[in-house]
Amino acid sequence: MQQLDTTRIPRHIAIIMDGNGRWAKAKGLPRTAGHVEGVEAVRRITSECTRLGVKFLTLYTFSTENWNRPAEEVTALMNLVLTSLEEEIFMKNNVRFRVIGDRYRLPGDVQQRLSEVEQRTSSNSAMTMVVALSYSARWEIAKACRDICIDMQGPMGEGKSEDDIDEQLVDRYMQTAFMPDPDLLIRTGGEQRISNFLLWQIAYAELYFTDTFWPDFGADDLHRAIADYQSRQRRFGKTGEQVEDEDAAGAARPDENTEQ
Repeated sequence: MQQLDTTRIPRHIAIIMDGNGRWAKAKGLPRTAGHVEGVEAVRRITSECTRLGVKFLTLYTFSTENWNRPAEEVTALMNLVLTSLEEEIFMKNNVRFRVIGDRYRLPGDVQQRLSEVEQRTSSNSAMTMVVALSYSARWEIAKACRDICIDMQGPMGEGKSEDDIDEQLVDRYMQTAFMPDPDLLIRTGGEQRISNFLLWQIAYAELYFTDTFWPDFGADDLHRAIADYQSRQRRFGKTGEQVEDEDAAGAARPDENTEQ
């Protein structure tokens, strides 16, 4: 197991869980078998992140583009969402559950189950697991723009102009307004792209790509990703010398802010 600096654990880790289908194909299994095994990887990583002290874990589960997959696979994935939302994993690990995405495109029974788990885990405090379901970053940004326009034209916009629309305002309209931006983005499965995930929020995230398929991703893999993160100097647009001076002075940086 990789030795980690426990004082520099990423506060927020986001993961693009890729490779379920290819994992299944390599084993001569149907794609759905890969998704089922992927749920086991979610359980492993959730438990390990909680143990390490990660405060937010965001998992890219189903994109808006995934609605274009074969109907049988979409149906199987929706059924898997229902069967995998066991409250035991959240209650055992003191994990709060949240959802981001266009949940109103989801089947009614899935929407209801998501709301139930959100409500029943709302008091848990060790970590927040966020599932991006029927989500894409471009959809999220477009929705934020629409909502800002609507509010600017209503009572909330009285006395305001377009000059009042800044980054902080846009942040408040994003699906992720309740949590800090990711410190570390992991993508499994060998691909090296972002695939329309948290485009606004990962402006200064550290990116880590691994060839390991998601169903095989375990605690050792997570530790390697975090160790790689800890080996980097996060500059946030500053020079290395400025960051070193701030470290010496104990100055807070954007990833060290309190919860939004």
